[in-house]
Amino acid sequence: MREWQGLVAVVLRVNAASMGCQEGKRMKKCPFCAEKIKDEAVKCRCCGERLDETGGIKPKWYHTTYAVVIALACVGPIALPLVWLNPRYKIVTKVAVTVLVVALTILLCYVTVALYVELMEQMRELGVFD
Repeated sequence: MREWQGLVAVVLRVNAASMGCQEGKRMKKCPFCAEKIKDEAVKCRCCGERLDETGGIKPKWYHTTYAVVIALACVGPIALPLVWLNPRYKIVTKVAVTVLVVALTILLCYVTVALYVELMEQMRELGVFD
């Protein structure tokens, strides 16, 4: 009977070592796949997802604030889904940014039309369309 207990203990230790579990090491659950990983891990060995330094989920590059600002500056309201799909922004921030971007877009469209009309009037006065 003791031989079986010793054999089972050896098999369990070998199995635990092959799974990456070491005695004395603290383990945590991966927030993506719920597998146990080491506390110091920055990438899950099971699903391959990256974790940040605090052990939480590392944000995707397109959820960073600088990426959202650059996208809004380049393409305006077309980048609003980046704001609304960003899990770090509160609903108040999302609404405020949306209102600001839409208002700025309307203002820029109005200024563009006004400048175009003014340009056309000046070109008529110069006789370009004769």
